[in-house]
Amino acid sequence: MTQAVQAYSYAGPSLLADGRLGLSTSGGTALSGPQTHPRFFSGLLTQAAPAAAGLLAVADVALTRYHQPRPGWTRDPVVTCDGDRLRFESFSACGGVYARLDVLALDGDVLDRGTTNVDVNGPLREALARVGGRDPLHLGVGPDEMAVTTLDGAVVEKKVPLPSRWLRGFAEVQVIAAAFDLRAELRGPQAVRFLRSLPKRANATVWAVPAGRDLRVATAPAPGGVCLSGAGRVATLMPLLRFAKALRVYGPAGGAGHQTSGPAGGAEHQASAWELELPGMRYTLAISPQPWRGFSGEGAVLDDLATDEAAEDADVVGMLLNFEPAVELGLLADRSGLPPSRVRAALTQLGTSGRVGYDLHEAAHFHRELPYDRDQVAELNPRLTAARALAGSGAVRLDGDTAEVTTDGGVRLVRLAEGSCTCPWWFDHAGSRGPCKHVLAARIAARTRAEAESAARAGAESAARAGAESAARAGAESAARAGAEAEA
Repeated sequence: MTQAVQAYSYAGPSLLADGRLGLSTSGGTALSGPQTHPRFFSGLLTQAAPAAAGLLAVADVALTRYHQPRPGWTRDPVVTCDGDRLRFESFSACGGVYARLDVLALDGDVLDRGTTNVDVNGPLREALARVGGRDPLHLGVGPDEMAVTTLDGAVVEKKVPLPSRWLRGFAEVQVIAAAFDLRAELRGPQAVRFLRSLPKRANATVWAVPAGRDLRVATAPAPGGVCLSGAGRVATLMPLLRFAKALRVYGPAGGAGHQTSGPAGGAEHQASAWELELPGMRYTLAISPQPWRGFSGEGAVLDDLATDEAAEDADVVGMLLNFEPAVELGLLADRSGLPPSRVRAALTQLGTSGRVGYDLHEAAHFHRELPYDRDQVAELNPRLTAARALAGSGAVRLDGDTAEVTTDGGVRLVRLAEGSCTCPWWFDHAGSRGPCKHVLAARIAARTRAEAESAARAGAESAARAGAESAARAGAESAARAGAEAEA
């Protein structure tokens, strides 16, 4: 699998000393332009202990490989400042857990808006774990006077391998989350009681099932339930329970009672999201359908990426992004002149290069910038690349609502409306991990034919109008000549 190496160069290590938390930044993108060590914020965190615990939780996810754990992984969280909040994000090494801490209502000076990585080193982690009480904590995101005088100009450089599944995971999780519904909301004591009732076995699969105004743990799917596969993957929620004001649980529309069956006939596991409301902040975990399944392989982005206009529309929409707290789809449609469906596909395209995420609480996208090249998009989605090759080579024969796709492995029958196929991929996953390359190829071919037919109709109508106008002009000229001759 493709793997790039990202070099993080920090002016010095992040420090927590004398009530001042200085987070050292690496290169990033800001409204003011590319920055080597951007400064985004300087001010107070009015709730020091939950902020320290939340930041530590995000850092813990970045360091953890939940599936087949092994040491040696290192990765720094990403932080985005959008003017009224700080968003700290990370992905687990296995790509199956996404974490975000939203620090709200900033009390201080927003110096710029943008995205960068922040250094979370071993000594800082130990210091964050010791923060107690609710005293204010001064936070600086980026080098400030304290950092300059303390660090003595020391440079810290980290070279970190960034596997392609990370970028694909960031793209997939925002598309998957955008289709989630709020399934349950528990207040503090109920939230604590429910989360502590989860099984301790890391790989246990359970369902959170509504029971009145509460939730209960079930071992089988039930109507309205939300799947949690690999209960140990929500472990970073536990140290935050002492601050919890509420727990919100999100899952796919329809819930467990409407889940499809997998190849073996059992209920298909689904992704979920778990959001803790903390004083002045929110901590969100998105969990992939199964511990061995990273978000990178879910295929939720492929239909949007397969449209011919997505890349060009992404260029238009991307220029309208401005690190706002929430990206409103309707407003983007008005500003860009594009229909909402194409704006949504453009946001998916932007997501593949790490430029947008999705906030479940706000039910809106947000702008960020990750250090990835959008030219990698095709390489990161081999199914889409293969589908375009099939469609371009004439391997698709359309017949109404069905298509035959000829491959080296035989002829595959595709039903366009259902998005089903007779290939082994469809047999194994039944569409639960996005469309196969044959379905994508058939849809691309169908769109191409529809566009060609539409263009032909438009041409015929234009020619007919031109002919009618020409005939009308000829008739008028003939009538005028006849009138002139009569007068003569």
